[in-house]
Amino acid sequence: MDNLRAFFSFSDPNVVSVVLGTLLLTASSAVVGTFTFLRKKALLGDAIAHAVLPGVGAAFLWSGVKDPLMMIAGAFVSGWLAVWAMDQIVAHSKIKEDTAIALVLSVFFGVGILLLTYIQHSGNAAQTGLESFLFGKAAALVGRDLWVFGAVALVLLVAVGLFFKEFQLIAFDEAYARTLGLPVGRLNLLLTSLTVLAVVTGIQAVGVVLMSAMLITPAAAARYWTDRVQQMILLAAGFGALSGLAGAYVSYVAPAMPTGPWIVVVISVVAILSFFFAPGRGIVYRYWQQESLRHDILEENMLKAFYQMGEQEEDFFASRPAEELLAWRKFPPASLKDALRRLVRKGDMVRKNDAWQLSPAGLERGRSIVKKHRLWELYLSRYLQLAPDHVHDDAETIEHILTPELEAELLRMMDYPDLDPHDAVIPYGEKDKKE
Repeated sequence: MDNLRAFFSFSDPNVVSVVLGTLLLTASSAVVGTFTFLRKKALLGDAIAHAVLPGVGAAFLWSGVKDPLMMIAGAFVSGWLAVWAMDQIVAHSKIKEDTAIALVLSVFFGVGILLLTYIQHSGNAAQTGLESFLFGKAAALVGRDLWVFGAVALVLLVAVGLFFKEFQLIAFDEAYARTLGLPVGRLNLLLTSLTVLAVVTGIQAVGVVLMSAMLITPAAAARYWTDRVQQMILLAAGFGALSGLAGAYVSYVAPAMPTGPWIVVVISVVAILSFFFAPGRGIVYRYWQQESLRHDILEENMLKAFYQMGEQEEDFFASRPAEELLAWRKFPPASLKDALRRLVRKGDMVRKNDAWQLSPAGLERGRSIVKKHRLWELYLSRYLQLAPDHVHDDAETIEHILTPELEAELLRMMDYPDLDPHDAVIPYGEKDKKE
């Protein structure tokens, strides 16, 4: 607790530089990475991250010092050369994009390692710590770095804000953007430049090896929480900032712990939690939704069976044991009693000792399911010319998802028919009236 209080007091200027620097780097990278993710260019970010290493080495050899502006300029040129090389390979050969990315990534990264190795053996004392570009060293950020990265982050955010609608359009439908007369080529050029710039600045925090995760993972996590691009960008930036803050805190508490890898670990945990628990798309949510749908289908089939038995015996409210229900239709015995108890709780069934009977509400639901089933059978037979003995299975599925609007349209089209293809009565309730 004392460490946490001291960390957030920001009394140490070095802590302020590290925290603000990582927040700016991770949040701005996540914003630009959102469009990279939406354009399905995740591997491009990884290739750029590895391809900037030769630029870092060349910038150091040119200047002889680890000046952040020189490092960014060199890395930017190297990253752009890598993008140009990939485009040329794809345009002038039969090599596909993924293969071109792999070729460029390996060649540029190999050249970068050679340059770093040469620099390490050159005897230049200023080269100390240059290898941190491989794995990142956000804990070494100082005040001047903060100003440089803050300016770059501002450029990234302003550019995205100014061209947000255009970027959004080319991310989802580039062909439509062309028909509107938008300069798609120049917009792609700008977006690629922003991606390169985001990668170039982000490698200071997490390094070239892990930068792809910082670019794409926040966007992938945010995608599980929303369908709106604006909200996705805000969530991605928030997730990125959270991971940057957490990584900086871990390095503050345990100085031996590297900041960059911990940033990636935290954002990976956020992504995993999103994959499992995000409402609407999370694995747990979808499993719960599927289980809920299976329960609903089973309950509706049981109500339909009670209705059909009552229809046959002309007694809809007769009490029936579970064995009679199983004899009428093959329900899963293990789930039968649980489903009956759920129907009792919902007010659709009434239990009497070891038997069950329909309630008025359950009778209405059962009648509605039977009506939908027979209407769909008649529709398939009358309009699609299917044989009556070939329509039952399809109707068994459709009856559970047939909407009231579609049901009303079927009634109107077929003029409120009385019998289905098997000459069974189509039951109508008091609400089913001709308009």
